Amino acid sequence: MKINMAYELPNLNYEYEALEPHLDALTMEIHHSKHHAGYTANLNAAIEGTEMSDKTIEELLMEHKDNPAIRNNGGGYWNHCLYWDTLSPEPTNPSNELLSTINDKFGSMDNLKDELKSAALKRFGSGWAWLCVSSGSLSVCSTPNQDNPLMTGEGIPILGVDVWEHAYYKKFGPARGDYVDSWWNVINWAKVSDNFKEANF
Repeated sequence: MKINMAYELPNLNYEYEALEPHLDALTMEIHHSKHHAGYTANLNAAIEGTEMSDKTIEELLMEHKDNPAIRNNGGGYWNHCLYWDTLSPEPTNPSNELLSTINDKFGSMDNLKDELKSAALKRFGSGWAWLCVSSGSLSVCSTPNQDNPLMTGEGIPILGVDVWEHAYYKKFGPARGDYVDSWWNVINWAKVSDNFKEANF
């Protein structure tokens, strides 16, 4: 059976090795070309021939989150799209507006990093930790598996760190905290700032 690809695996804006030494090329390649590709193919298979094929991915996640195929594969698809978009080999800075909001909410960028790292480390098993726009401000939360705050109503994610073992185990082994520390070095703050601005309108 031929599957019409309603959703496509996005191309990255950088090479797999571009984020080294912080994130290794082999993990990046497997993560993108195998794991994300698998979620994409399975999502397309799940919606083929249904009314869901005309919906945006955000509509799918909010309206069909009780469908396991949509929750798992749609979540995996959306989460990873955000993850790749918010990484960059080039140093960037948050916008003045975002930085001001971070300081107002968390006290400092370092405090935000500590809180998000704590959420990532406390997530039992596989899942994600998020920075979200919620009620006009910012919040940190975590979700299991491929769930995200769009499904739970906790906010609009503007930055997320994948804490499934496939995201870090080849380089960091069980040291999830070391992975999160390295991940902070390759954040595309320009994109996160754009996400923040869009979420507030």
